[in-house]
Amino acid sequence: MKKLHTLASSLLLAAALAAPAAVMAHAEHGQPQYGGIFAEAGEAQLELVNQAGKVALYVTQHGAPVPVQGGKARLTVLEGGAKRELQLAPAAENRLEAAASLTPGAKVVAAVELPGRKPLQARFEVK
Repeated sequence: MKKLHTLASSLLLAAALAAPAAVMAHAEHGQPQYGGIFAEAGEAQLELVNQAGKVALYVTQHGAPVPVQGGKARLTVLEGGAKRELQLAPAAENRLEAAASLTPGAKVVAAVELPGRKPLQARFEVK
């Protein structure tokens, strides 16, 4: 009986020590890495960055960059009752971009196609 009590105590202690690590790993997942707006997109994550005169879309998977060479993205933008589409082209390892600006409050649907991967889609609201 004493062995069973010791085993149960050891298991409870191990679970208590492991819990903070799991919570910390979850807290880091889903955070913007490039100063933009983050969204889950199937097996990957997308981050929309609206800079002066340039819109960029970063693709990551579990925090690691996903190569976008040979890929393309389309942003459908709804702002002020008007709808427009932007075509984004690869600009860096995991970044697609276009020369454009988005206004705060605009709603954006991103559709990304990358070689050898399933299509990705995410929705954003520009801040």
